[in-house]
Amino acid sequence: MKCMHLGDGYKKPNDTAKLIITAITGIIFGYLVGVNYPHVTLTKITFPLRFQPPCEKTMNEDQPKAIERNFSENLGLVNAPVTSRIFVATNPRGAESLPPGIVVKETDLYLRRLWGIPSEDLKRKPKYLVTFTVGWDQRDNIDAAVKKFSEDFQIVLFHYDGRTTEWDQYEWSKQAIHVSVSRQTKWWYAKRFMHPDIVSAYDYIFIWDEDLGVEHFNGDAYIQLVKKHGLEISQPGLERNNRTTWEMTKRRDDKEFHLDIDEKPEWCSNPPIPPCAAFVEIMAPVFSKEAWRCVWYMIQNDLVHGWGMDFALRRCVKANNKIGVIDSQWIVHQGVPSLGNQGQVVNGDYGWQGVKDRCTYEWHQFQDRLEKAEKAYLKEIGQGS
Repeated sequence: MKCMHLGDGYKKPNDTAKLIITAITGIIFGYLVGVNYPHVTLTKITFPLRFQPPCEKTMNEDQPKAIERNFSENLGLVNAPVTSRIFVATNPRGAESLPPGIVVKETDLYLRRLWGIPSEDLKRKPKYLVTFTVGWDQRDNIDAAVKKFSEDFQIVLFHYDGRTTEWDQYEWSKQAIHVSVSRQTKWWYAKRFMHPDIVSAYDYIFIWDEDLGVEHFNGDAYIQLVKKHGLEISQPGLERNNRTTWEMTKRRDDKEFHLDIDEKPEWCSNPPIPPCAAFVEIMAPVFSKEAWRCVWYMIQNDLVHGWGMDFALRRCVKANNKIGVIDSQWIVHQGVPSLGNQGQVVNGDYGWQGVKDRCTYEWHQFQDRLEKAEKAYLKEIGQGS
C-alpha cells in the first residue's frame, strides 16, 4: 500500500481568498450585532489633554479637573429639527422663534478678556458713559477733560481725523473705546453707535464737544447734583465770556442750578419755552438713559450737525422741570472750530463756511420735518386739519 502525504497533492489558498472570506464573515457578524442591538448610546467622552483644542487646554490649566463634553445632549440640542411650536410675539422683531430665555435684548460697551471665565471678566462696571468727538490737535484738552471723570465713567472717543494709535501715549486711552470714521460729527456717531439698547447699561450719557474747558468741573459732583434735582436732560453752566451762547445756558453765580431765565421779552412766553426754559445746548448735553432712548429716535440720519434739536429736547421729558443747567459745575466753551475747518473749500471760501451753511440749512430742515410730522399725526387721530 502506498502512503499518501498531504504535501504531495494539496495547495494552500491564496491571500485573496482569505481576505474575501474574512470580509464576508465580518459583514455577517456586523449585521447580526446590528439587528440584535439597534441602539448604542455614546454618553460622555473625556479627551486626553494632548487631544483637546487650544481653548480647552487653557481652561484645563486653570481648572485641574478635565472638562467633559456630553456629546449626545449637546448635539441633540444643536441638531434637533426646528419646530414651529415656539413663537413669542413679545420677543424683539425677528427673534419670535427663539425661546425667551436665550434672547439678549440689550448690550453694553464693557471691555472683556479673551481668556478665563466670562463672569470674572469685569472687576468694575462703569455706571456712566462719556463720549468726545475728537481730533489729535485737541489732545491736551481731551486729556484734561478725561481726568475729570472717575473710574465710574466709560470713555469713548470718536475720531473724525482718523488718528487713533497716537492716543496710546495716555494711560487712560488704553481703557477707552476708540471709533474712527473721517470727517463725521458726534451726532452721526451717536445715531450709528449709541442705540439705546447698546448704552442701556449706563445711567447717564455725556455727548460732548472737544473744545470744553473743565477746570471748574468734576464728573462725580455733577452726577450728584443731577440726581439731587431730578434732571433727565442737563448741561454744565457755561462761563460768561465773549463766545456767543444762549442766556439760558450761561452760568448763574448765585445758584446751584436753574431751570429758566429771561432771554428776550419777545421770546419768552408764559409759561416759558425754549430758549427761555427746558433748554440746553447741543455742545455738552447730558442725558439720562430714559431720555436718551427718546432723543436717539429723534436724531435724523442725514442731519449730522444736530442743529435745531436743542429746541425739541423737551419732548423727551415729562415736564419742563426735568431739563436744567447745573451752575455750580461749569465749563468754558473755547470755540475751536477743529471739525469745521475740515470742510471743503468751494469757490475760494474757507472750509468752515460750507460747514456753517450746512448747519443753518439743517436747522431749518429739522424744524420743517418736526412740524410736518406733528401735523400729520394730529390729522391721523382726527385733531388736525
